[in-house]
Amino acid sequence: MPVKEKVGIVVSNKMEKTIVVQIESRFPHPIYSKTIVKTKKYLAHDEMEQCNIGDEVLIQETRPLSKRKRWTLTKILSKSSLIN
Repeated sequence: MPVKEKVGIVVSNKMEKTIVVQIESRFPHPIYSKTIVKTKKYLAHDEMEQCNIGDEVLIQETRPLSKRKRWTLTKILSKSSLIN
């Protein structure tokens, strides 16, 4: 079975070795055809603590690492221009 991967934006890195990644999904409303944007947040493991807020990252599904953390950072796609 293939491993799930998602691309999202880091919205928090305040925890030790953990980042919060926000994933956006866009789809048309079934009746009105207006584009709906839904967001979902995932906790991901960042071993080297190299992510900052605003970075675009690729996360991959893994075994449960804690109560809510089931994803791990695969790579940083683009760094944020914000200075933290």
